[in-house]
Amino acid sequence: MKIVLALDSFKGCLSSGEANHWAAAGARCAFPEADIVEVAVSDGGEGFTAAFHAALGGELVEVPVKDPMMRPVRAHYLLYGQMAVMEVAEACGLTLLMEEERNPLVATSYGVGQMVADAVGRGAEDIIVGLGGSATSDAGTGMLRALIDAFARHGQWDDILELKQVKFTIATDVRNPLCGKNGAAHIFAPQKGATHDMVLQLDARARKFADVSAKHFGFDYSGHEGAGAAGGLGYAFMQYLGAESRPGIDLLLEAIGFEETVHDANLIITGEGSADRQTLMGKLPTGILRHSRGVPVGLIAGKTSDRDELLHAGFTFVECINPPEMAPREAMQKEVAQQNISHTVEDIIKKHMSK
Repeated sequence: MKIVLALDSFKGCLSSGEANHWAAAGARCAFPEADIVEVAVSDGGEGFTAAFHAALGGELVEVPVKDPMMRPVRAHYLLYGQMAVMEVAEACGLTLLMEEERNPLVATSYGVGQMVADAVGRGAEDIIVGLGGSATSDAGTGMLRALIDAFARHGQWDDILELKQVKFTIATDVRNPLCGKNGAAHIFAPQKGATHDMVLQLDARARKFADVSAKHFGFDYSGHEGAGAAGGLGYAFMQYLGAESRPGIDLLLEAIGFEETVHDANLIITGEGSADRQTLMGKLPTGILRHSRGVPVGLIAGKTSDRDELLHAGFTFVECINPPEMAPREAMQKEVAQQNISHTVEDIIKKHMSK
């Protein structure tokens, strides 16, 4: 029996690699002779770079950048030949700020531009950027300023030549446009510390920037799906750098040859912290299902609902790892989650073998 494990992180509890490790422990208890393959995965947010590194190798580059408040921090990205993979959260992530520091009117994506410039300076010609977890809502203006400072100091955007031949791909499942009621400011800025008045200011600022940019280039990506990702960084990458927007899980699975890995598998087990009908709206487990090549895919999660919809979508089983009587606070403890994943997978494999 060959079992492929491709669990997402259980946010606030376990990384993708940790979740896979404990799932593998349970699988080996149930069937010691099984061929167990662990695949670290991410949809473009936390763990995206690490997943590529685990699968492909390459060099993890550390670079000094500015955080959302323009303070010095160290960010990391992957350099694999002429390909670079990075997460914007390394430079402008919400986790870099204390709660009282959150202010998207001030927070800047400047550090993202510094990461991009460093990768280009090291010869990267294909840059994949995971958009997730940002503290910013600056429509990518900070990133663009950093690129001007790096490649055209005292000049303008059009003076930059170094980026002309670089291919950019942004990894995001966000479909929101840059502006309007469903845009970056209205939908995402409140969780980054924005008040109602700040949301209106941010949206107006983004709309003005998009109008100026459209006049300059003669085209406008502000209404495209994904433009509102990462506080409008999606827009800046598409409008100014010609980036293609794709689901992060698709990019990762294609890069690591996932379909070749699973073609002879008997079972794939994926998972996430909470599984419900939103799982079917482009979240990571659905990407695993899409690339399964007909191999049965089971889904485990710390919390489950809408089970019938998930089964109807194609998952072979949907199992909650936590007993119904367990309090959420206890379930979120790392050691508890580790054991619950292990025991759940062990029981699943035993049931699967008995069929």
